[in-house]
Amino acid sequence: MFVDRVQIEIQGGRGGNGCVSFRREKYVPHGGPDGGDGGDGGSVIIVAQNGVNNLSALAHHKHWKA
Repeated sequence: MFVDRVQIEIQGGRGGNGCVSFRREKYVPHGGPDGGDGGDGGSVIIVAQNGVNNLSALAHHKHWKA
């Protein structure tokens, strides 16, 4: 079957939750938080190729995640 139009859903990564951590030093009694914020998440890059004449490979897999 020839498929020339496909609708897909693409989602980039979330980047994670970061790190829960508290500063601990000998002469700092209440150091406070020093954890991280997590990353920015994954990037989505779509590249078209010459020579592809049918989109049937994408028609059966509609949801993509980075």
